[in-house]
Amino acid sequence: MLAGQRHQLILRVLQSGGYATLAGLSGQLGASVATVRRDLVKLEKDGLLTRVYGGAVLGERERRPSFAEAADVQVSEKGAIAAGAAALIEDGQSIILDAGTTVCQLARHLHGRRLTVVTNNLAVYEELAQDEGIALMLLGGMVIRECHSLDGFMAEDNLRQVHADWLFMGAAGVRSGGQVMDATVAEVPARRAMIAASDKVGLLADASKFPGTGMAKVCDPEDLHVVVTNPRSDSATCTALEEAGVKVVQTAPGAVKT
Repeated sequence: MLAGQRHQLILRVLQSGGYATLAGLSGQLGASVATVRRDLVKLEKDGLLTRVYGGAVLGERERRPSFAEAADVQVSEKGAIAAGAAALIEDGQSIILDAGTTVCQLARHLHGRRLTVVTNNLAVYEELAQDEGIALMLLGGMVIRECHSLDGFMAEDNLRQVHADWLFMGAAGVRSGGQVMDATVAEVPARRAMIAASDKVGLLADASKFPGTGMAKVCDPEDLHVVVTNPRSDSATCTALEEAGVKVVQTAPGAVKT
């Protein structure tokens, strides 16, 4: 089993139970305790888990809203953010769209454009599947039903074969220093692979995501090129982002401000 596959399975085990022992992981993975220990060191370095005596743990988890529940929140704000993001895209470009309801709204603004869209977001696929002007690539992976997305090492492998002009992603939270956080550690590796596959990274985050939630860091502000948000977002965090060289675009329903 490849290291990336082991890492994904370790994160799935921890996501299910919150804690796992070295011996237990070794048995489930069919790998030596020494190999699993090295895997845990790597995953802890990446901020995806915490090693404890004899094993590893995840932090305390909160109930994550379903995709449908999240889609019904901040609808007008998300629509304005999506429109602001769509204005950054030029015809002929290739873009990666990750999982998330604001990203799905962005897809609705892309009809009639000549683009290549790469996505693990099943709602984005459903939105764009009949638009013949858009070349559409659906990443492989495990179906994450609550997120309406595909994820895991297969998605990561697919992303190593592509290159995009833009990545547009959502977040569970944006910390005061501009760090982008995710609520589910198992989704972080694929998001990092999306960042690596893209020339520019755009974060779509409404004011409720400042600071929002999230226990696992996806990236630092230096990895971002633009953040599209709304005027109520935390001003100190926006300033920190701008000081890190990130363009902050603030939008409101019916208007786009920069």
